[in-house]
Amino acid sequence: MLDVTPLTDEVDLLADRLRAMPQSALLRGAAAEAHGLAAELARRAQLLEFPGRDPRPLPEAGPFAAGDQLSVAGHDLAVALADSGTPEQLAEVLRLVAEVRATL
Repeated sequence: MLDVTPLTDEVDLLADRLRAMPQSALLRGAAAEAHGLAAELARRAQLLEFPGRDPRPLPEAGPFAAGDQLSVAGHDLAVALADSGTPEQLAEVLRLVAEVRATL
């Protein structure tokens, strides 16, 4: 089983940062950036959990839900990676999270 603690830690830190952001920062693009990352994490989780099925898009829940959506999608992906992921997949996801964190 793959140790996904680095992913859950990074996602939690980024989600907390988003939850603490003022509305102005969220509306200037932070929420959209976070939703894009959450959607990608959700897509990857679905591909691992349901091979052969087309992933469903993550709905837009508004700027104030961005941190929560990121947290849920990141933890879902962590479970999927722990069960059937590779170290390379984990490293790629950590890189994606770090890229978004650097822009916020």
